[in-house]
Amino acid sequence: MLPAWFGKMFKKKCIIQAGGTDCINMPEIGYGNFRKKWLRKATSYSFKNCSLILPVAEALVKQDYHYDPRISPKQGLLNLIPDLDTPIQVVPNGFDTDFWENLHQTRKAKSLISVATGTSKNSRAIVKGYDLIEQLASLHPDLNITLVGDSHYFSPYSNIKVLGKQNSEELLKLYNSHQIYLQLSTSEGFPNALGEAMACGCVPVGSAVGAIPEIIPFENLILKTKNFHQLESIILNLLKGDLTTLQESSRKRIVEHFSLTKRKTLLLAQLNG
Repeated sequence: MLPAWFGKMFKKKCIIQAGGTDCINMPEIGYGNFRKKWLRKATSYSFKNCSLILPVAEALVKQDYHYDPRISPKQGLLNLIPDLDTPIQVVPNGFDTDFWENLHQTRKAKSLISVATGTSKNSRAIVKGYDLIEQLASLHPDLNITLVGDSHYFSPYSNIKVLGKQNSEELLKLYNSHQIYLQLSTSEGFPNALGEAMACGCVPVGSAVGAIPEIIPFENLILKTKNFHQLESIILNLLKGDLTTLQESSRKRIVEHFSLTKRKTLLLAQLNG
């Protein structure tokens, strides 16, 4: 609120990058700024009084949400702040694909990985789709699943390996040792880990929320609704085939559409406008 207020008072440009939770109202899963009275008021004030809003995904501007039927379909800034007239320009995240690369190493068989912080808190774990991952692990003990980002997260299944926060070099190695990256979020803006993993050659499987369907170029790898049996079918069908072509296509998608250079160009155009 303070930068927006000072910007307005002293006629200085104030730009807010909207990343996800600041554009969401999902009290059913304990997520989103707009589920709490005073946080909603502060968020609305900030967006109404800044000079420009730069969301990382079109879904944060306005979306008809259908992934989890428990949750209200009207999400995004224009649904939650109907009288918002601040200029909005979507600027997706970008990735250094010279660093995040496919090292063409041997990957563990039937290996899946997901990265998220704060998942030792149950509500956060549900937001990141870990409830589906746990179900997958329980029914398919032959799968090797790695969950990265919160060392305090607990899983009762021996085929789930939990790691704490990792630096970039460690993440690069982890992405390159796994076949499939899971982004099963109940809500999401533009997940950085998904882009990093794809640039490293992981085959992505993601939920139909936020920018995930825009990032993943394969419609058959998008989980349309929160349905475990559909997820199970996607994973098992993937593991039956040769993943080489999908690995190459995954990296190509990030290189061509979500490079760091492209983000710099879009962002600087707005900052200098």
